[in-house]
Amino acid sequence: MRRFSLWLRGKPLVADSILAFGLLLLDLTALGDTDQKAVYLVVGGLLPIPVAFRRIYPRATAAIMLGLALCTTLLSYVLDDKAMHPALIALGIMLYTLVAYVGRREGMLLLAGLVLDSTLSTLLLDQPVWSTVAFISLYYALCWTLAEFNGARHAYDAEVAARLAVADYDRERRTHDAVALERTRIARELHDVVAHAVSVIIVQADGAKYALRHDPDIAEQAVTTIASTGREALRELRRTVALLRTEHAPDQLPQHGTAGIARVVEMMRGTGLAVELELTGDIDDIAPEVSLGVHRIVQESLTNTLRHAGAHPKAWVRVHRRDSDVLVEVTDSGGVPMHDNPIKGSGLGLVGMRERIAVLGGALDVGRAADGAWRVRATIPLDQERADY
Repeated sequence: MRRFSLWLRGKPLVADSILAFGLLLLDLTALGDTDQKAVYLVVGGLLPIPVAFRRIYPRATAAIMLGLALCTTLLSYVLDDKAMHPALIALGIMLYTLVAYVGRREGMLLLAGLVLDSTLSTLLLDQPVWSTVAFISLYYALCWTLAEFNGARHAYDAEVAARLAVADYDRERRTHDAVALERTRIARELHDVVAHAVSVIIVQADGAKYALRHDPDIAEQAVTTIASTGREALRELRRTVALLRTEHAPDQLPQHGTAGIARVVEMMRGTGLAVELELTGDIDDIAPEVSLGVHRIVQESLTNTLRHAGAHPKAWVRVHRRDSDVLVEVTDSGGVPMHDNPIKGSGLGLVGMRERIAVLGGALDVGRAADGAWRVRATIPLDQERADY
């Protein structure tokens, strides 16, 4: 039974269809109280239908349900049929759905419509005023309270799941950065090996060319040096390339550009961090290393905001491509660090950002602004060949 219940949680349409069918059976129990059985069956068959789709289209089904309730009241008045539809308890279910899954504002709008329907029903169908008001008030208050409780629980579960996702993503990113750092070291070693060997070979080849006709012994010695240098370089190349045999699969590489930034921002919003994003210029058409730098600056800055900007953090992200560089600005609301924050940092975020920007030949300015906000401002040159020099 528990396994079936867990399965239903992931199938809202199935679970709500079962609920709608139960309301239909409940409505049929009052069929004997009416003389307009055909009309009663039609109305009773329509009332449970919106319930089946309440979590998929909550606003639309709530409006339809309210419209059906008003039509039912007017139809009962016109036909002089005092028989009640037990399936109308679905109105409270719709109120619960709106408050729990959409918001209080939509719930208040539906509640106003329910008050109108209850007033019309009381006046037109000669129902007892005080008992009807007491029952409806208690019923709707109970539905609203349950919605508040479950809505808060769902929001808490979603925020915890989002924060765990951010923590996992951050851990994977740090692992990837550690691997990238090692690959950079290997690449530098590879560059040193190749540059040294090629430089020696070029110098010796020029000398051999010059001495070939005048001093064959020197030319032979130069050729011998070229051969030995080439063999040594080849051994070093094989050793270094062997360290690069294991490669990341394409789907494990970080997604850069506007899509990558948007993904990071959306993930941070899921944790409760209010983020406003502004992207200007063609950010996708830049060098991969610049794009990676922009991505990492935004990612690290928002992670630091989440850790240190207080209980209700806000952040503003601006990425602007200019003629010769890319400007990245991340500003947050400042605040007092949260001691109960489940995501703990290593304290190396700013150091890592400075090192990355330095490698790219850019400039990084980090600090608290006059208004108390914390601001990270980085400029990264677009022309990395010039930046390297």
